[in-house]
Amino acid sequence: MTVADAQSVGETGFAAWSANPVLNSFGVAISERVRQAFHDFPADNVAAIVVAETGGKIVGWTARDGDPDYISDLWVAPDRQGQGVGRALLEHAFALMKREGIEMARIATHAGNSGAIRLYERCGFRLVWRGMERSQAMQMDVEKVRLERPL
Repeated sequence: MTVADAQSVGETGFAAWSANPVLNSFGVAISERVRQAFHDFPADNVAAIVVAETGGKIVGWTARDGDPDYISDLWVAPDRQGQGVGRALLEHAFALMKREGIEMARIATHAGNSGAIRLYERCGFRLVWRGMERSQAMQMDVEKVRLERPL
């Protein structure tokens, strides 16, 4: 990602988040907090983000923010979901991790985000934990799942 991509990355992430009825069912105040988080995160984490583009337009992105084995974000534009963008971004992250000598990839999502969980399991992740966890973007506790995948 480049600095010039930050706004498009944030917009793509928020569009993906807000298109998911499970994630956007928390009300307007939460939605505005999340919109702000999607605005701030790309600008503050340029080096951590990899984008997927089609025809010069950002259609998805992933980030590794935090521990080197942790994929902190995976967001695909709603009109591009189910077309292999998420899988391609994950495979790219796996390749980078392998080159870095990482042996296990970790990822987490909202426990009700069945589409993401299905994608992660199809990409080799297995569920290792389910429980309540603080969402910094939402500023509240939400039910989450954590998954792991050997590399």
